[in-house]
Amino acid sequence: MAGTITYRVVGMSCEHCKVAVTEELSAVPGVEAVAVDLDARVVKVSGPALDHAALRAAIDDAGYEAE
Repeated sequence: MAGTITYRVVGMSCEHCKVAVTEELSAVPGVEAVAVDLDARVVKVSGPALDHAALRAAIDDAGYEAE
């Protein structure tokens, strides 16, 4: 899937959370940009070939749950 995918991330509330989620998502093939909004607890992932399952797994690997 190309474009942008937005997830609500349960438990993400601080700068450490933001860094952990950004690093994990940035390592997923096809991801070009990651934007985290801590206030809204939302992350937007952009790229030409996004894999929904891989993105959710990366958020899980960071220790959070994607909705």
